[in-house]
Amino acid sequence: MIDDYNRNIHYVRLSVTDLCNLKCQYCMPEEGVCKKDHAEVLRIEEAYELVKILTELGIDKVRLTGGEPLVRNGIMTLVKKIAALDAVMDFSITTNGILLEKYAQPLKDAGLNRVNISLDTLDADKFKKITRGGDLGAVLRGIEATRKAGLVPIKLNVVMINGFNTDEVETFINMADETLEVRFIELMPIGEAAVWNHEKFISNSHLIEKYSHLLSEEEGAHTGPAKYFRRVDSKGRVGFINPISEHFCSACNRIRITPDGYLKTCLHSNEEIALKPYLDNPSRLKDTILEAVAHKPNRHSINDASFVPISRSMHRIGG
Repeated sequence: MIDDYNRNIHYVRLSVTDLCNLKCQYCMPEEGVCKKDHAEVLRIEEAYELVKILTELGIDKVRLTGGEPLVRNGIMTLVKKIAALDAVMDFSITTNGILLEKYAQPLKDAGLNRVNISLDTLDADKFKKITRGGDLGAVLRGIEATRKAGLVPIKLNVVMINGFNTDEVETFINMADETLEVRFIELMPIGEAAVWNHEKFISNSHLIEKYSHLLSEEEGAHTGPAKYFRRVDSKGRVGFINPISEHFCSACNRIRITPDGYLKTCLHSNEEIALKPYLDNPSRLKDTILEAVAHKPNRHSINDASFVPISRSMHRIGG
């Protein structure tokens, strides 16, 4: 699928639920979220059919997201069915890691390739605070279970929040090794974080400069959204994803599907296309997807004076 700006769109992020077993402060309101009616959410079979159709259009990279995808009933069935599609060359999941101690090996056995784990602090008290009650120990055990299962390289995603976890950057860098990549992600103005003051944002360029003595820039470091480095004393990989300070829209290769079956061609746009009405008409469904992809926006407008944060929170879109 080629859009109007000659970008090859071959990557889909499919959110299987907007529910989560944590309530991270920048993602969810303190009172939690209202559970959608069962009929609103894509059934497992519908989610699979969408992925199958997308592979026929050129998608070869699939990531399951949420909410927390591992709380979705039927998730293992979906993983097995997608893993069996010959066209899928890269199949992964983004999770908060709480349930990986239980699910890492079954996910590997079902055909999953890799796991991304969201983890913003290695301090148990701070973790409990930012997640509103989460258990850091469960995540750390989940990381070890993921290593043991061979779902590597693990990508550890760290959202940088100025004044909260900026003192832990070096500790995270030192975690990087042959089986685990650490990636620092700039805080985006989405959902609850949209109303946070600008002082909580920190540019990754500042971190790269501050910790340059620990890092050596990797050749070919701009092949994706992350700018990659290596730890100078090991093979550990460290990435910086800069959606705000250095947007990578010109190389964007992805689309998103929300839990209720809407196609988003740009994370930061309110434009959404309903796909559920066409699930019983594959030809119409393909035409709808192709037309939407063709008109994928050139770039986001976060840094424009006229920017207004999107109406959906991240947990309702998919990480």
